[in-house]
Amino acid sequence: MKKLSFLMVIALTFILTFAVAAQEPVTIEFWHAMGGFNGEIVNNLVESFNESQDEIIVEAQNTGSYNDTLTKTQAAVQSGSAPHIIQIYEIGTQVMVDSGIIIPVEELGRDVAQDTEFDWGKFLVPVSNYYNVNGQLNSMPFNSSTPILYYNKDAFEEAGLDPNKPPQTFEELKEYARKLTVRDEDGDVERYGFTLGIVGWFVEQMVANQDALLVNNENGRNARATESYLDQEPAVRFIELWEEMVDEGIMLNPGRGWDGAKQAFLSGRSAMMIESTAQVTNFTENAKNDGYELGTAFLPRPEGVDRGGVVIGGASLWAVRDHPEEELKAAWEFLSFLSEMEQQVYWFENTGYFPVTKAAVEHEMNGQFFAKNPNHLTAFLQLLLSKTAPSTQGAMIGTFPEVRQIIEEAVEKTLQDDLTPQEAMDEAASRVDRSLEQYNSLYE
Repeated sequence: MKKLSFLMVIALTFILTFAVAAQEPVTIEFWHAMGGFNGEIVNNLVESFNESQDEIIVEAQNTGSYNDTLTKTQAAVQSGSAPHIIQIYEIGTQVMVDSGIIIPVEELGRDVAQDTEFDWGKFLVPVSNYYNVNGQLNSMPFNSSTPILYYNKDAFEEAGLDPNKPPQTFEELKEYARKLTVRDEDGDVERYGFTLGIVGWFVEQMVANQDALLVNNENGRNARATESYLDQEPAVRFIELWEEMVDEGIMLNPGRGWDGAKQAFLSGRSAMMIESTAQVTNFTENAKNDGYELGTAFLPRPEGVDRGGVVIGGASLWAVRDHPEEELKAAWEFLSFLSEMEQQVYWFENTGYFPVTKAAVEHEMNGQFFAKNPNHLTAFLQLLLSKTAPSTQGAMIGTFPEVRQIIEEAVEKTLQDDLTPQEAMDEAASRVDRSLEQYNSLYE
């Protein structure tokens, strides 16, 4: 009898241990590139998901910049310690598709998680189009933005300009910048009419806004890109405008990067600038604190050129393939959670990044958010009115980070009078062609 009791105790202990183990939550890792306040919002979303159920724990980690995150992911895959979900910027799409390490999010939800209720048509088309490759959505849209023109309405009134009629063409941009530029008695500029950081993204956007392509093969969407179009008229005439305005002293050249131009605008040293829509909330608060009214407008384009539109920037969330099925299913649950209306509204209202779903936009429309925040409406209208075409879908380039650096170096050479805009973009196009050839040779 004692022996039987002992065996029963052992069996019961085994059963209880197994039951406890079976109830252990699945833990997944999420690497992202959001720092500062936006990083706090990401952590809040993760915490909200973890508290909403007890079967999955998401551990979020900030892994530095977009470039850092991509580099660390590649190293982690090689060492067998890759996370489950990674945030990769939009220009990493070709690399991620080629990497073989990811499972397309549509395949993850449909085939692995067998989620038959998820609505794949819930996303805004201009957003999902970017990440739609080979006939399916490859990553979950997350933080999306586009560039818009910001301007100081009070400065417009001081210069005799209508604050409700921002410049729509390159020619008007130059004309307005002249009137907005203020000089002291010695001729030194106290306020520039316009400023723009040397950032390759802006060149891409200005090409798309002219309904033109950055590379061949329909922007690399029909086949691998093999030829750059940087040496063609759309890119060149924007660089020409840039050079002319800087040389005339009506546009501040703050150098490469984002911060110089942003600080110039926020401090009142420039009356207009082009920046990401992710800055709408920040710029609006700054204007309110400094006692002026902020205006926003669509990107200008050359007169007589049909508007193409803008290309989604920002980043999306990718699922890494080489994980146990239960962990992949858990990753899907978190990705699906982030796409829900409540999370999208929270993300948008706290960061300024677009909500990426139709339901979230409808919620904000019904709640009068856009009526109360017209600068956010400008950003949405520019996106929604963009032409659906390869020009605005975004280019697929395996060496995109390098391409952006090449573009920025070309702009610098132009502004330093080392090369003409055409010469600089000819050189840039040749360099991009070589980088495409080298990259594509890896996949022949």
